[in-house]
Amino acid sequence: MENSGDGQQQQQQDLAERAYLVQVNGYDSLATPKDLNLPRPLSISDFAPAPMHGSTLRVAYQGVPGAYSEAAACKAYPECEPVPCEQFEAAFQAVELWLADRAVLPVENSLGGSIHRNYDLLLRHRLHIVGEVQLPVHHCLLAMPGVSKADLRRVISHPQALAQCEHTLTRLGLSVAREAVDDTAGAAQFIAENNLRDTAAIASNRAAEIYGMNILANGIQDDAGNVTRFVMLAREPIIPRVDRPFKTSIVFAKEEATGSLFKVLSAFAFRDINLTKIESRPQRKKPLRIVDDNNSGKSQYFEYLFYIDFEASMADKRAQNALAELQEFTSFLRVLGSYPMDVTPLVGSPPL
Repeated sequence: MENSGDGQQQQQQDLAERAYLVQVNGYDSLATPKDLNLPRPLSISDFAPAPMHGSTLRVAYQGVPGAYSEAAACKAYPECEPVPCEQFEAAFQAVELWLADRAVLPVENSLGGSIHRNYDLLLRHRLHIVGEVQLPVHHCLLAMPGVSKADLRRVISHPQALAQCEHTLTRLGLSVAREAVDDTAGAAQFIAENNLRDTAAIASNRAAEIYGMNILANGIQDDAGNVTRFVMLAREPIIPRVDRPFKTSIVFAKEEATGSLFKVLSAFAFRDINLTKIESRPQRKKPLRIVDDNNSGKSQYFEYLFYIDFEASMADKRAQNALAELQEFTSFLRVLGSYPMDVTPLVGSPPL
């Protein structure tokens, strides 16, 4: 058993050491660090990556609450914290600057085609595609309470939403002006904030709930099979696997040689790799190529970048060999991401 005198002596020694420490650090008392208002030192846990799913994830999307992009973000990452952004560019930057953990952005619609702006931004920024989500789009005609179809003089929405509902608006007998705005939910918000009694918006059911608007017509898209594909973006790529269906997205510029594009596509065909999309975009830095022509002087041709999606994981030897062969016929090649395919059924999905 420890002697009480020895315990007191040890206690005094500890106090003396504390007094010394406090003195050399410029303090006038025996305050311990827990009594001081000092910042907490960083630990290893502070640098741990955010979980792939859960309420801690902040997911950036373009638009305002009620936008289809918000619904896609919540489908991709349930229980996440959606972060609205004014432009697509802002959503990219939100992830790059650590203001958000992920971004969910549309790249193509089954009726309207590709969202070219986001293809350009995928090349400009260094984010990686880590997943995809397909969202059925269910358009509604929204107006302020008490407003009827006969009161309407114009309809506002995103350009693609207006195009996707063109024939239905005509069938409804609406001889109104169509006006494009940045996003569908933003159109509903604008009408509600300004109490516009002669204007309707094309937006989602959720937008009607958020902004206190009535639904004058439900499901007004011209085609019931209206689906938008979104990609999920992150600062770091995920590890590709082969135990589930994967998709890989690449972008390349082909060499200036006859048949080079055919050779590129053949690299996939010979390995039984299915291409799900090919998109060409003019190069911004080098938009034109001048070619000598003995008959008529010089001709100018557009220089293109090609975006390709194919059904294979980068962990698959076939994909690795295909890209190795591609490098022989391309002047530029970049893998945008290798990620799980969205195989969830779209039939019977609830309207948005």
